Amino acid sequence: MSDELLIKFLLKESTEEENEQVRNWLNADEANQKYFIQLETIWQLSNTLKNENKRDEEKAWESFKARRENLQVDSIKTLKTRAIWLRVAAVLFIAVGGWLLYNLYSTGHYTELIARNEVRTENLPDGSELILNKHSKISYAGNFKNNRKLKMEEGDVFFEVAKDKTHPFIIDIDQISVEVVGTSFNIRHHKKDTEVNVETGIVKVRIANEEIRLYKGEKILITGNTDKLVKEQSTDQLYNYYRTNLFQANNIALSKLVKTLNEAYDTNIILDEKVKGLTISTTLKWGSVNENLQIICETLNLKLSRNSNNILLSYKD
Repeated sequence: MSDELLIKFLLKESTEEENEQVRNWLNADEANQKYFIQLETIWQLSNTLKNENKRDEEKAWESFKARRENLQVDSIKTLKTRAIWLRVAAVLFIAVGGWLLYNLYSTGHYTELIARNEVRTENLPDGSELILNKHSKISYAGNFKNNRKLKMEEGDVFFEVAKDKTHPFIIDIDQISVEVVGTSFNIRHHKKDTEVNVETGIVKVRIANEEIRLYKGEKILITGNTDKLVKEQSTDQLYNYYRTNLFQANNIALSKLVKTLNEAYDTNIILDEKVKGLTISTTLKWGSVNENLQIICETLNLKLSRNSNNILLSYKD
């Protein structure tokens, strides 16, 4: 609809046919009615600006056209501005939404679980439970229910794996891969040494093209020098102290128990050369390190002496 015809309609100078055309246009869309009202308002304002001598019709028309053009320019600018912001909002929505979807479902994204100075228990999306010893770090895939993959970087983690035969539970540790379906086991990974202890079920351990199966009560130790996978029977459950709060030693080397105590209590217990070959059978409860050292000394007839931050265990004089 042209503005000239609308003005003729306002001035009542249009024909009946033109009047019918304008009325049909107004009834067709509410936006048309709003635009007509704007034109009418501008025309009325233009008339109020006439001076006492009354400007001629041509000047009034020119004034009206100028105001109309400003109205159109402003409307176009407003529409363009809105369009730009809508595009920006759409781009941001897509970008943010895509990022969230990537983090939730991408196989390349992993969620980190870190235990710093205390033991941490976590439930994974598939129902599996992890217990992380302090100073441990592990991560799991973003779409874990369909992609049960984890990466273990450091520490001790006990796994109680939910059964799901269609989605194997896989842990990558450097060049080592550990795979299970539903079982419970412990992995200890420090620097280049990795130890796997199985409590229930079957665990497959793979390195390069070699694979070995571990059953209940079996373990494997892989070091930087390991060239062949060899399993053995677990002789103790010291690896499990952070979960059970017990240090269970069954005829094991005293040096091994001391190493575990140092790790658990952040202490520096050292052995005199003469007692390094001793073995011990005992169960210590998580509690005071001094009380546990006293039990060790009474069991093996040893004495304890302190030097700065070191605790020395040696034979009594």
